[in-house]
Amino acid sequence: MSKLIPFFKKFALAVLVLAIGLAAIPAVSASAAGLQDQTTPPANQPADNARVEQVWARAQSVYQRQTDRFTKADAFIVRAQSLIDKANQKGWDTSAVQAALNALAAVIPAAQAAHDPGAAIIASHNGFDANGKVTDRAAAVETVKALAQVLKDTRTAMDGTGMALREAVRAFRDAHQPAQAPTAP
Repeated sequence: MSKLIPFFKKFALAVLVLAIGLAAIPAVSASAAGLQDQTTPPANQPADNARVEQVWARAQSVYQRQTDRFTKADAFIVRAQSLIDKANQKGWDTSAVQAALNALAAVIPAAQAAHDPGAAIIASHNGFDANGKVTDRAAAVETVKALAQVLKDTRTAMDGTGMALREAVRAFRDAHQPAQAPTAP
């Protein structure tokens, strides 16, 4: 009897391993469903309208920021020029910053001209109601595309001059860092 107990333990363990192994194998095969549903979804789904409304609100926000920058451009150029003049009085080389500022000042009229049609697009807001909700999806999409094109044309007209000025100022600052006082131990 003592010899049968280890045999039953081994047998029970083998049956248990076999049962777990068989349980892991699927009994029924699964396959993907075919293209049985040929209906098209409705064209004017609320989720689609919500996305168009979000894009419209974002485009208006970007347009407003551009408008604010154009409004402040003249004052910015005057202030930057006065800072360049002060640096020149100290004998510092400001030629790169001056060139970048001149390039920025030169493109502002063309960029402003590219920017101005956006005001009419926003005022008419075809396809949207006064609250920015879609009333006519097709017209709303065209309105969003038109405003996006105005924003793109404005960026193209700026031709990266704002970034060039920023980089020139950064290089100027790096070249004219004040000597740092040694830190106390």
